[in-house]
Formats: sequence, C-alpha cells, structure tokens
Amino acid sequence: MTQFSAARLEQGDATVLLHFAGHAFEPLPSGGLYWHAERTLLVADLHLEKFSSFAKRGSLLPPYDTTKTLKRLEADVARTGAERIIALGDSFHRDEGTGTLLDADRLRLMALLGKTHWTWVSGNHDPSPHVLGGVCVDRLEHRGLVLVHEPRRGTPGLVGGHLHPAAHIQVEGRSVRRPCFVHDGAVLVLPAYGSSTGSINILSPAFMGLFDYRALEVTMIGKDRVYPVSVKRLVV
Repeated sequence: MTQFSAARLEQGDATVLLHFAGHAFEPLPSGGLYWHAERTLLVADLHLEKFSSFAKRGSLLPPYDTTKTLKRLEADVARTGAERIIALGDSFHRDEGTGTLLDADRLRLMALLGKTHWTWVSGNHDPSPHVLGGVCVDRLEHRGLVLVHEPRRGTPGLVGGHLHPAAHIQVEGRSVRRPCFVHDGAVLVLPAYGSSTGSINILSPAFMGLFDYRALEVTMIGKDRVYPVSVKRLVV
C-alpha cells in the first residue's frame, strides 16, 4: 500500500465525528466506534483466536493475534473511559475459541469484562452463547439503533460489521486502500477490529444493494487518525 500524508486528505486536528440516525459517534483509529452520550464502545469482528483455529487445521501461526487485539481494546477503554462494550459479532473466529485462550489473554479479557458492561452479539463465526461473562444476544435495539452482525438493507438505524469495509481512493495520483467506517444514513458498517482480519473494498460486489451510494459517507482509518473522504475519490 502506498503511504500517504494525513494533510493530503484532511487539514486540522479536530476530532472527527460520525453522525448517524440522530446520534454522534467518534470513529477511532483502532476501528472502534465510541458513542460518547452512552459511554459505549462499539467494535466488530474481533476474530479472537483466529490463529489458534488455523493451528488446529494444520496451519501453524504464532498465536499472538488475540493478545494484540485485546491490548488494542484495553487502550481504547482507557482512552475513552467507556463503561460499556458492544461487540457486533465474530468476536471469536470459532465458537471453540472461548476455550483456547492463553492464560494471559483470558486474564486480560476477564479484566475488561470486569471493568465494563459487555454485550456479545452473535456472528456467523460464533453463533453460540458462552459463559465468559457479559450478555450474549442475537441483536440489540437501543435508542433507535438496531445492532447486529450482518447488515441488511430495510431497517433504518442498523449498525453492523461482517463485511470488513475498506475504501480505495486516489490522492494526487497515488493509490490508498485502508479500512473504513461507511454509512448512507440508514445502514452503518464498522471496519473489522481484529488484528488478523482482512478487508473488502466498499465498491466490490459484496456491498452491492446494501447502500444508497448517493448518500454515502466514508471515514477512512489512517495510521494515527481517521479521515472523512469524498465518495468522488473512491475507486474499485
């Protein structure tokens, strides 16, 4: 990926706010979305224990992805003061991941569960409830929002994950592709939060039919900041 200067996308150091369904959120460089009014941190697609799942299938990878993701989550909770975490599905790469956590990662997760009220929304990778702590639900409705894993058109105020959105843009002749937050006023999709996750271009067939592209708003994740970008700059 071509490196780019933050100043080429947006000027100034003001906090970027994302306005959706009558609420204001702060999109974080980690991929989390902080809801200040509710002191709630929204995250999608943690995919904890992904590498341990691969190891069971013969692909031996260092099992440090979970540690990296949980440290990122710790930093976001410390930075924002979040009192609640809502994980929008695929929190574990497989249901059995809740039982393969390294001792240090289990302690780290238990500490986070002790500091915050945690809601786990089920995903396609982890559909079964578990007993780690917090509340396991299929979906959550709160203050006009419908929080789910797999986004679908037709429900106003729907917030989900699953698709791992990324924006590909052209800036001064250079090509930049980064994870992003994307919404059209009716459906909002968060980027994947997990350290071992990939991403999909929001102009790819996977997103067709989900958004009204005339109303699309895109916030791209940079190295240390997030940047609203013009839809006119999007490329396949």
